[in-house]
Amino acid sequence: MNVLKQESWEWVKAIVIGLTIIIVIKSFFVTNYSVSGQSMEPILKNGDKVLVSKISYIIGDIDRLDVLVFHKDENEDYVKRVIGIPGDVISYVNDELFINKKRVEEPYLISYGAYQHPDDRLTENFTLESLTGNIQVPPDSYFVLGDNRRHSLDSRYFEFIKRETIVGEVVAMYWPLETATINFTGKNPE
Repeated sequence: MNVLKQESWEWVKAIVIGLTIIIVIKSFFVTNYSVSGQSMEPILKNGDKVLVSKISYIIGDIDRLDVLVFHKDENEDYVKRVIGIPGDVISYVNDELFINKKRVEEPYLISYGAYQHPDDRLTENFTLESLTGNIQVPPDSYFVLGDNRRHSLDSRYFEFIKRETIVGEVVAMYWPLETATINFTGKNPE
């Protein structure tokens, strides 16, 4: 009987330690989200499950073209792609992105059907100044767009997001299993 109590106690300790580790990891390092809507298609679809690294931007920088989750308000979180970082001047001309007057490739859009038809614009022409009144992205702010530009509520409508609203970087899409990926650039991994 004493052996059974000892073994039971060991199991209880293991479960408590395991749950504590999971809570710490989920609270401080990584969390999961469910994508809602079509604004990030074709890379992320409605119902996809993603892992978000909360620590990526604490130990590293937010880079252009990162996919991130941020708090839009106290009830909603959004998933979008970083297009502009502080100091950037942004424009779109004929479905081409220009950052600081240099053309930037967007390989993640290539698989989107409308992008392949020159008569159908995926992204309307704009300048950062025409949308926001700012020539450059302000300090501690970011300009974000959904990949599905025709169906995305993003910085073209609510302007900039602040650094403190960012939850973290999307590092993996794990569900559905058959399309799981860590590649959000549209390029084939080398």
